Amino acid sequence: MLTTNEIREKYLTFFETKGCVRRPSDVLVPRWDPSVLFTPAGMNQFKDHFLGRCKLDFTRATTCQKCLRTGDIDNVGRTAFHHTFFEMLGNFSFGDYFKREAIHWAWEFLTDKKWLGIDPAMLSATVYKDDQEAASIWLEEIKLPPEKLQYLDEDENFWPASAPSEGPDGVCGPCSEIYHKTPHGEVEIWNLVFTQFNRVGNPPDNLRPLPSKNIDTGMGLERVTSVLQGVETNFHIDSLRPLVEAAAEICSQKYDAQDLTNENGRRLRRIADHVRACTFAIHENVYPGPKEEKYVIRRLLRRAVLDGVQMGMKKPFLCQLVPVVAELMKVPYPELSETLERVQGVIAAEEEHFLGSIDGGLRRLDAVFNAMETEKRATVQGSDAFEMYQTYGFPPELFETLAGERNYGFDWAGFQKEMERHGELSGTGEKNLLFKHDPLEGIKKANNPPEFLGYQTLTVDDAKVIAILDGESLLETANSAQYGKKLRVVLNKTPFYGEKGGQVGDVGEITGANGAKFEVESTQYDGEFIVHVGELKSGALELGATVVAQVCAKRRAAVARAHTATHLLHAALRARLGGHAEQQGSKVDADVLRFDFTHHQGLDRETLVALEQDVNAMILEAYPVSCMETPIEEARKLGAMMLFGEKYPDIVRVVTMGPSMEFCGGTHLTNAAQVGFCKIVSEESVSAGTRRITAYTGLEALKKIQESDAIATSLGAVLRVPTGEIVARVENLASSVKKLRKELDAVTKKDVVSVEELIKNAEPIGDTVFISFVAQDVDANALREVIDQIRRKTENAAILFACTETNAKKVSLIAALTRNLVERKLSAVEWIKAFASLVQGGGGGRPDMAYAGGKNPEGIPAAIEAAKKFLQDKLA
Repeated sequence: MLTTNEIREKYLTFFETKGCVRRPSDVLVPRWDPSVLFTPAGMNQFKDHFLGRCKLDFTRATTCQKCLRTGDIDNVGRTAFHHTFFEMLGNFSFGDYFKREAIHWAWEFLTDKKWLGIDPAMLSATVYKDDQEAASIWLEEIKLPPEKLQYLDEDENFWPASAPSEGPDGVCGPCSEIYHKTPHGEVEIWNLVFTQFNRVGNPPDNLRPLPSKNIDTGMGLERVTSVLQGVETNFHIDSLRPLVEAAAEICSQKYDAQDLTNENGRRLRRIADHVRACTFAIHENVYPGPKEEKYVIRRLLRRAVLDGVQMGMKKPFLCQLVPVVAELMKVPYPELSETLERVQGVIAAEEEHFLGSIDGGLRRLDAVFNAMETEKRATVQGSDAFEMYQTYGFPPELFETLAGERNYGFDWAGFQKEMERHGELSGTGEKNLLFKHDPLEGIKKANNPPEFLGYQTLTVDDAKVIAILDGESLLETANSAQYGKKLRVVLNKTPFYGEKGGQVGDVGEITGANGAKFEVESTQYDGEFIVHVGELKSGALELGATVVAQVCAKRRAAVARAHTATHLLHAALRARLGGHAEQQGSKVDADVLRFDFTHHQGLDRETLVALEQDVNAMILEAYPVSCMETPIEEARKLGAMMLFGEKYPDIVRVVTMGPSMEFCGGTHLTNAAQVGFCKIVSEESVSAGTRRITAYTGLEALKKIQESDAIATSLGAVLRVPTGEIVARVENLASSVKKLRKELDAVTKKDVVSVEELIKNAEPIGDTVFISFVAQDVDANALREVIDQIRRKTENAAILFACTETNAKKVSLIAALTRNLVERKLSAVEWIKAFASLVQGGGGGRPDMAYAGGKNPEGIPAAIEAAKKFLQDKLA
C-alpha cells in the first residue's frame, strides 16, 4: 500500500520526467496577493504566468501546494472528503503542452504499474458537453469505453463554473474530471482544466480563443490517497488517522472508525483538521485575531475548543496535538519542527482565552435557544449573535452552525448591521480569485521587468521611459495638462527602491530634456515592475525618452539607518528573549522603525534598557554590513534567518552584520556604526502574543533624547528639585495623593447609603425588584461598590443610581442588572438609553452595567419613572 509521502513523491517525479520543473509549495498565506486570504489552489502562485504578466523561466511546472479553504467548513468531519487545510498536486503548462498531453499523462500516471497502477476498469471521466476535442482523445486515443465518459454542462465541467453564460469575463476554459469507483460510490480524484478562452460579454459567440493556451490540473492528495489505501474517509489515511487517534486519547475518548455518524467521532475529525490547518498558518506567523486571515484562524481554533468542551475538556488540549502534526508532516515540511514551541504557545493562549468565557457563553446560548422555542422564532436575531461575539467571543459562524444543528436560521444581515453600528466588522469571508485589469498589464507583456540598480548607485542617467499612466489611461506624453495630477511612470532601469518587505519606497526626481521634471513622491511594486508615483512639475515627459533618475540621497541614508538598526534589534531580541522572538512585521522609514515580534508578555523597563544597550553596543562595534546573493539552499546552510510565511526566490540576498544574518532585499548601510545611535521610545501590544517596539535612529534619536531632557528640566523646575530627584519627588506626591484619596473614600462611603435599606425599600416588578437612589457629590467607585453588594444579596434586581454635583449642573447615571436578568436578554445598555435623554445625556457600557452623563439634574425624577416603565414593559 502506497503511503501519502510516496504518492506525493511519485507524482512530482512523474511530471519531472515529462519536462516539468518541480517548484516548491507557495506559502499558505500569500501576502503578495490581495485577492485571497489563503492559497486556495496550486495555480495561485502561477497567476502571472498564466496571464503573461511575467517573463517565463519555464513553461512546464509541477507542485504539491499547501491550500486552505473555508467555504465548506461546516462539512469538515461530517463528510468523507472535506477539509480546511489540504495538499493539492498539480501540473501546469504556460503555452506549452495542451489537452492531448494532459489527458495522456494523467492516464499514464494513474494506470501504469510503475506509478499508481490503478486498474483502468475502476476509472471513468467527464468532459464539457461541447468539448469534442477532449472527448475524442478519451475515446479514440485512451480507448475509454463510451459508457464511461459523461458529457456535462458548464456548471460542472467549466472553469470558472458557468462562465460562458454567467461570467465573469476573462480567462476561462472547459475541464475534464477523472473519477475512481469505490465501494462507497464514484469519487472525483483529478480535474484537468484547459484554459483556452477569453470570455468577452454575454453569449452567444462570447468565447474568444486565447493565443496561448494553458493547462492547470489539480489532484487532492488526501483524496487520492484515501482511494488507493481503500479507506472510507480522508481522515483514515496514514497521514491523518494518527492525528485523529491522538485527539481521541487527549480527550479521553475511544474513536470508533466504523461509525462515521457518531457525534464525538465527527468532533475528533474536525479537531484533527482544524489543528493541522492552524499549525501550518501559525507557523507562517498568522496568529488568531479579529480581522481577515487572523479571524479565520481564531474561528477554527474556537470551533475545535468547543468540540473539546462538548466532550468534557476543561483545559487547553489542542496545543498538545501540534507535535503530532509536525511529526506526521515532517517529510514534506520539516520546517514545522523549528517553530513547535511558538505555535504551541499561541494555540494554548487562544484556548485559555476562549475557555475563560465559554461556560457563560454556552449558558447564554441555551437561554437564547430556549427563548426562541418559547417565542416560536425560527431565526437567531442579529443582536443576540452580536452579544455572543462581543461578550463571550463566539464567532458568528460558530453560532450559526450550532443554530443550524437545531434547525434554526441565522440573521446575518442583522448581525452585520450590529457590527457596523459598533464599528467592528472583521472581514471574515473568503475573497475571490479575481484578475484585475490595469493598463500596466499590457506594458508587462511587452517589456521585461525594470532593472533595479539601486544597490550600486543612486543615479541612472540613461533610463528609458516605457510607460506613463494617468489613472487608467496610457499616455504618449505627459505635459502641462497633467500638472498637479498623480501619475505613474515606469522606466526600463531605475535606482529607486520600490516599497516592499516593510521598507518604504524611495523619493527623488526624474528629469529629461526641455526642462522636464517629475517629482517622485513614492515608489511601489506592481508584480515585478517598479512604478514611480508622483507629479510632473515642469516640462513634458515623453514615452521612449531618455531621462535621469535621481534618488534623494539624504532620505535613502535615513531609511538605511533605520533598516540596519532593525536587523540589530532583531538579533538583540532573539539573544535576550529567546529564539521565539521572531519578526511578525516591520515598518522602516526615514530614521524611524517599527518592529513587531513574537512574545507573550510586555517587556519591563529593565529589559528595554538592556535591549537598547545591546543594539548600541553593536553599533559601536562598527560591524561591516555585507550583502551577497546566493541560492536559497546555500543561504539556509549558512544559517541565514528566513521568515516563515514569506515568499523567497530561488536566488536570495543575504545581509550580514555581526551576529545578524538575514534574508533581506532592502537597502542598508555599509557599516553598523553609520546608524549613529538607536533610541527605543515605546513597547506595546499589537495583538495576543505579538509585541511592537518603536525606535529612532540618527538625528531623530538625538531629537528624542533632547526632548526628554527638556521635559525633565521643566519638571524639575516645577517640582523645585534637581532632575536626578524627580522620580523620588513624584513618588512622594503619589503616595500622599493615595493616602488622601483613601481618607476621602472612607468618609464618602460612610455617607452613601445602607445596602439593607435599599433592598428593603425596593419596588417589586414581577419577579424582579427595582432599586433606585439619588446621591450628591458621591464618588462613582463608591456607588459601584454598593451595586456589587446589592447584586451579591439579590438574584433578580435592576438598580439605577443617579449622582449630582453641588457646584455644577451635571448628573451621572449608573444602571446595573443582576446576571439572571442579563441571561433573560435584558441589557443595561438598552435600558439606560431609554431614559438618558431625559437628563440630556447618552449612555453605553456592558450588558450588566451601563453609564450615562447628562446636564439636566432636574430630569432625574422623570428618568427614574421612565426606567421603571421600561422594566415593566420588558418583564411583563
